[in-house]
Amino acid sequence: MNAANWTVSIDAGGTFTDAIARSSHGDVAVAKVASTPHDPSQGLSNAILALAVEGLPLDRVSLLCHGTTVATNAILTDELAPVALVATEGFRDVMGYRQSSRPDVYSLTPERPKELVPRRARVEVRERIDSRGQVLTELTDAEIKRVVAEVVATAPSAVAVSLLFSYLNDEHERRIGEALSRALPGTPVSLSSDVAREFREYPRTATTVINAALRPVVGGYLERAEAAVGEAGLSAPFLVMQSNGGSVPAVRAEPQSHQLVLSGPAGGVAGLLDLAEVHGIGNLISLDMGGTSTDVCLVREGRAPFAREQHVHGHTLLAPTVDIHTIGAGGGSIGWVDQTDRLRVGPQSARAVPGPASYGRGGTEPTITDAHVVLGTLGGGDLAGGLTLDREAAIESMRTVGERLALSPEETAEAILAIGLAHMVQAVRKVSIERGLDPKEFSLVPFGGAGPLHAGLLLQHLGLRSVIVPRQPGLFSADGLLVAGVRFDDSRTVLKTFDPAAIAEIEQWYASAAESGRQRLIADGVAPGDIAVLASVDCRYRGQGYELTIPLPDHGEQGLLRAAELFHEAHAELYGHANRGEDVELVTVRIAVTGALARPAAGADLPEPQDGAALIARRTVLIPGAGPTEVDVYDRALLAAGTVFAGPAIVQQMDSTTFVLAGQTVTVAAQGDLIITQEDQA
Repeated sequence: MNAANWTVSIDAGGTFTDAIARSSHGDVAVAKVASTPHDPSQGLSNAILALAVEGLPLDRVSLLCHGTTVATNAILTDELAPVALVATEGFRDVMGYRQSSRPDVYSLTPERPKELVPRRARVEVRERIDSRGQVLTELTDAEIKRVVAEVVATAPSAVAVSLLFSYLNDEHERRIGEALSRALPGTPVSLSSDVAREFREYPRTATTVINAALRPVVGGYLERAEAAVGEAGLSAPFLVMQSNGGSVPAVRAEPQSHQLVLSGPAGGVAGLLDLAEVHGIGNLISLDMGGTSTDVCLVREGRAPFAREQHVHGHTLLAPTVDIHTIGAGGGSIGWVDQTDRLRVGPQSARAVPGPASYGRGGTEPTITDAHVVLGTLGGGDLAGGLTLDREAAIESMRTVGERLALSPEETAEAILAIGLAHMVQAVRKVSIERGLDPKEFSLVPFGGAGPLHAGLLLQHLGLRSVIVPRQPGLFSADGLLVAGVRFDDSRTVLKTFDPAAIAEIEQWYASAAESGRQRLIADGVAPGDIAVLASVDCRYRGQGYELTIPLPDHGEQGLLRAAELFHEAHAELYGHANRGEDVELVTVRIAVTGALARPAAGADLPEPQDGAALIARRTVLIPGAGPTEVDVYDRALLAAGTVFAGPAIVQQMDSTTFVLAGQTVTVAAQGDLIITQEDQA
């Protein structure tokens, strides 16, 4: 038999860095190491070395996929690079007045989001293009020279150029960009016509500025990451996950740094879609709970929802992204008492360092993880990364908060868990009930290190159809990176009334963009037969202020001819009415070119059935609302396919722990996933 080739995926989270390797022969190696927030590339290297210890032959690795939170953290912590902005004369303050709306309408002292570019670093240029793309004021060479000199004087780390109506005519932007690149060699220059060729001045400018501000951060990280990977002994092609649910070669990720803002969570959604296909279930809700936050995404009829813009830390970002709802409730979320003596949980997190008190790394504040340790749902074995839980330290952390509330450590732990659970329930309701969808029609897929701990509790509270716990939940997002494939997106605002002339012009754009995307993916190593093209168009009735994104059956003439009727149907479903006599305006055309990667072989077979082999212990657990209860403890590695057992129960494994309540039944699926159902809902 030929030697096996391996694919490796690594997801760097706030607390742990998860890694999984799969061979073409079906072998699997996994590792879970502590994240290194001071330098995430070190965590990447540590994960590769840990996989090598588990038997990964580094010289046989053919592909490395990586999900990173570097871009997200840079925005959230205001650690963006200093940027200079070049704007059309009279529009330098678009970054200041934004969309002319107050962040908090009823506050007497509203806090404005931090300005991305200080006013002194915004340079105006005398030029003007009108709303039809025609030049009104010529851009002269003397003006370019003046603007470049002013930009150079600000000593920026990156430059953003966003001129009025450049999405229709980018001639002036390109001339200024070329001059800036010559004057500032090595300094990234971002043009709005390259970053977000769409209308609406503030979102387009903000996206260009964020892209520019991220490029030194992301570029520097990827350079360190590639160096760390090489030093660890791995020389395979290196892909990075994007917010759109597809990957991009690391060498091409830096110019589009803004597309990495949801890099990590998108891997979990890719895995969710694969799980939906495996089980033949179209309606799923993911609950990706790590140490710092929880990400929730609803998949309906086997399709993940996409959004055309994101709102991150008060800033608008135009980029196709998987629609994920994030809350600040993770395993490391801290319980604290506010000025009114109310117990709160999160959004502050103990993160990887110092971590929860029970980790023994110096943390002293109580967290959701510590609450589980005190109650007994977590414990009884070592965790990933060689961690041994310290229950006494967890109890002491509860005592420091509980004394202010006149609660015992156990009561404090129950209260912290109840509040954390309420945050999760609210997040699931946000993506289901608040969108007119009944959770009873959906199965929950909890993953991440802390997700399965709340599987039974969420099933009970939300009345879900079932819960599906993946075979390796703590590594699920990392595993999802391998099935995501490569993706290229393009868009352009056209603002055309629906008619035959507009259709002919747009069809030509789709054909050109699709071919460009195909050639790019072929150059990335994707086989032509594995490439697919997805087209959509943003439509609205003439005079409306906002539009709906309508997926098209194809990007040819026949698909475009159906756009208006598809828009009417979507408008009726969402708003309850459709005005078929009104003109439909085609606003922005969008295309996504995707390329499937070679799917890894299935993992090792499950063990043969052995009566009672998986039942390894019994433990007393303080179950909220039920008090001290004797609970069966199972070793997941010993669970055979077809095994059925009832709760209350705990299922332990290297990367996560699953907690099941009384009245719930667990069935081990053929693939090794755990299917949990509630007796009165089965």
